[in-house]
Amino acid sequence: MGYSAEVVQRARARLAQAKEDRESENRQHLAEAYAKVPRIREIDMLLRRTMAQAAQAAFLQGSDGQALLEQARRENLSLQQERAALAAANFEDGFLDESPICDKCGGSGYVGTTMCECLSELCRQEQKKEICVLSNSRETFSQFRLDYYPDAVDSKYGASPRTIMERTLNICRRYAATFTPNAGNLLFIGGTGLGKTFLSACIARTVTDRGYSVVYETSSHLFSKLEQAKFSPSDDTRREAAKLTNSDLLILDDLGTEMPGQFVTAALYSLLNDRMMAVKPMVISTNLNVDELSRRYSPQIASRLHGDFQRLTFVGNDIRVLKNRGL
Repeated sequence: MGYSAEVVQRARARLAQAKEDRESENRQHLAEAYAKVPRIREIDMLLRRTMAQAAQAAFLQGSDGQALLEQARRENLSLQQERAALAAANFEDGFLDESPICDKCGGSGYVGTTMCECLSELCRQEQKKEICVLSNSRETFSQFRLDYYPDAVDSKYGASPRTIMERTLNICRRYAATFTPNAGNLLFIGGTGLGKTFLSACIARTVTDRGYSVVYETSSHLFSKLEQAKFSPSDDTRREAAKLTNSDLLILDDLGTEMPGQFVTAALYSLLNDRMMAVKPMVISTNLNVDELSRRYSPQIASRLHGDFQRLTFVGNDIRVLKNRGL
């Protein structure tokens, strides 16, 4: 469940700032405590002294060392109890709590070489913010309105648009809720304003919440990144292109709205092939049908999209038009 370097960098910066804020607050509280109750300062000095004595006693051999160590422990315990009593009598609960921002990693973000839960949660938050910006929405599956879709049977499909879209919604919800690196690919096909982007964004947020890395890109933006990586290579452009291949889930929205050309066709085929070879799932949405995809790109690409993706057809009336009418 890897995150892009940029997401991790932003999350680590937030964690470092939170750690600094906590330590600054602890220092301020301690200074206030010393000013109000000078005995607490004396106790802290004595505690440091008894700790040093205990360390020295640990190196002594025989009963003398053991006796000194036990004496230091008793003095330390007595001082800690006095300090706790003074804190309880003079300050609100937790005022002198000097525990780190995270008990597991101490605020470093890692337990050994494993990312700590605190940093992982910040990564999830940063990725969600990124997805919300790119998809320009914050909708959830529960907000998907089936009442926008006609309930009358469409003879072309043998079912009503509402029935078809209810099935599509359930498939998308289940795909996101049970996502794994072997989840497979989804292809959303249908006209504009039928909910493809809405459900793509819902999948992105749900999969992100489950700890997987998700890249959400519009078609024009994605091919622009790949073009920059090829013709204007730099660390930044190569890193952006690598995210498209390495993320746990890639969501490509509005395939077919980019400027066509040989580079786009070659780049799309390469991207599809690379991710399929690595068993990295994709969700692709397009306004084009399979024949149009074949004519615009290549029969090979259309074959991949047709054979290696579960196709979900979006039907109904343009929801944006309905909303503009106040419906």
